Parts: sequence; structure tokens; C-alpha cells
Amino acid sequence: MKLFFKIISHIFHPIFVPIAGTITYFVITPKYSPLELQSGNILPIFILTIIIPIISFFILKNLGVVRSIFLPGTNERKYPLMIQIALLLMIIIKVIPNNYTLEVYFFFVGLLSATMACLFLIFFKFKTSLHMVGMGSYLMFLIALSIHFEINIIIAISLFTLLTGILATARLYLNRHSRAEVLIGFLIGFGSQLLTIKFWL
Repeated sequence: MKLFFKIISHIFHPIFVPIAGTITYFVITPKYSPLELQSGNILPIFILTIIIPIISFFILKNLGVVRSIFLPGTNERKYPLMIQIALLLMIIIKVIPNNYTLEVYFFFVGLLSATMACLFLIFFKFKTSLHMVGMGSYLMFLIALSIHFEINIIIAISLFTLLTGILATARLYLNRHSRAEVLIGFLIGFGSQLLTIKFWL
């Protein structure tokens, strides 16, 4: 069971949420999206949210700032979150305006808000579950896309609701977080997307 929960934690690592949300949008949207538009968003977002954070992690690890990709210590999260905020800002300011998609733009605004909230809580020594922030963000974005485009994707929503519960159980079972950290993480992710939908839904 421990191995299963470790695998779940790796598969649904928060680093994959930005690119997952972007790809999901282009899969779901009934709008015409030329290949140039899709690649103009997906490729730079993949580089900025997966490749660069991985490189940054190894640099920080070599410097002794972090120990694990799961950032177990509260202080370990400070610099990775700051880097993530800078990268999300770059996407919002530079990447998306060149290939503008309203829904993806506000998805990243929500992710930026959630990341800033997590960084703010670190100064109060509170270690938010970033896994649950990611799943909460993605789940709310999925629900919003379903309503926005009037598309029935209830199976996908149900599946990710179940996966969110499994991931929360994994984080608790592995003693990575307390119940409060898991719950608040989910609420931050879900709530940050919920607050942005009034601008595009």
C-alpha cells in the first residue's frame, strides 16, 4: 500500500498541473484551435513549468537548499515557490498574450494566486499540501470548462474527484501532511480557480 501511495504521489505531482490544464483545455474546447495556437501555448508552458523547475530543483539540491522533490521541510518550499511564481508570471505576461486563450489565461492567474497563498502561509510556518493545491485547481478548472462549453464530461470530473480523494489519503498515509494541511491545500487550489471564473465563465 505504501508503494502504491508513493506512485500516486509521483504521478499527480503538482509540477504537472499547469501543462495538464493547458492540454485539457485544447482537448475539451469546441473552439477552432490551429496547431500554431496550441503549440504556441503548450511548448513554452511545458518548458517553463516542468523543464526549468526540474533544473532549478537540482541546482537547489546541490546547494543544500532542498532535500527531496516533495519538499518535506517548510523552509525548503520558500525558494521553489518563489521560482514558480516568477515562471507563472512569465507565462501570464509573455507566453499567453502571444497566443491568447482567455480560459487558459485565467487558469494561470488562479495558479499564481494559489502559489502566492502557499508562499504567504510559509511565513507562518504552515506547510500547505501542494499536491492538493494542484488537484483542487485542476478539478475546479475541469468543472468550469464543462459548464462554460456545455459539454458533459461528468465521467472525467468523477474520476478526478476520486483521484483527489486517493491523493489526499496518500499524503496522510505517508505522513507528509496533517489533515489541516491537506484540506487547506485543496481549498486554496479549488478556491483560487473558483474566484477567477467570474471573469471568463
